[in-house]
Amino acid sequence: MRKIVLANQKGGVAKTTTAVNLAFGLAMQGKRVLLIDMDPQSNASFATIGVQELKKSTYDLLINDASVKDVVVETKHKNLHLIPSHINLAGAEVELANAVGCQHILRTKLAEHFETHGADSYQYVIIDAPPSLGFLTINSLAAAEEIIIPVSASVFALNGITMLDTTINKVRRRLNNPNLRISGVLCTMYEDTNIAKDVVAQLRSRFGDVVFKNVIRKNVKVEEAHSRAESIFTYASDSTGAISYTALVQEVLDRE
Repeated sequence: MRKIVLANQKGGVAKTTTAVNLAFGLAMQGKRVLLIDMDPQSNASFATIGVQELKKSTYDLLINDASVKDVVVETKHKNLHLIPSHINLAGAEVELANAVGCQHILRTKLAEHFETHGADSYQYVIIDAPPSLGFLTINSLAAAEEIIIPVSASVFALNGITMLDTTINKVRRRLNNPNLRISGVLCTMYEDTNIAKDVVAQLRSRFGDVVFKNVIRKNVKVEEAHSRAESIFTYASDSTGAISYTALVQEVLDRE
């Protein structure tokens, strides 16, 4: 089983878009996938299941001691399950600030679930972390083994990555997660401009082969798909966005 967190404290880098379409794409390849929405904005939840009256969410998982089984919901795709988020999650940082073990509750909950239901109940766990370096992101990193960092092809693309790298190192040491590693850096919102080409060159210079060979090209169809709670693969299968994310899914599979 692979546990992958999508993280970048800089917003507007297609982090949630990538998490959702990676999860859908892997499910379409026959993989059993659990998508966890750790962002209080709940965009991954909306993009996956639309507007629904939820009984429980990641807030209940972290704050009210609910189990994974209690909060997981089915999606349109039989191989994809979701742990949805809720706006209440925004208060979790304060509510658990002084709680014992507050930084690895998600890891504990997942471990309990897999101990009961088997480690092969899901082949992939995809975690959409919020665009910050607070409690929720720390929980997400502590629960994962791999990090994919989406980076937009813009002049400020590399801002903040050093801070994220520092946080990753702290999680490795202080939260006993030595296997946590950056398994992929993904250039998103790419257009054929000199700035975009420079960003890709800088990423390859800094991260080497960890950078995905394929980039995610800017495509309005991706946002349209999200607004309709669909994946890009079902909404516009022949679009640039679908082609880009299909290539990403294959690269992730190739790195198993």
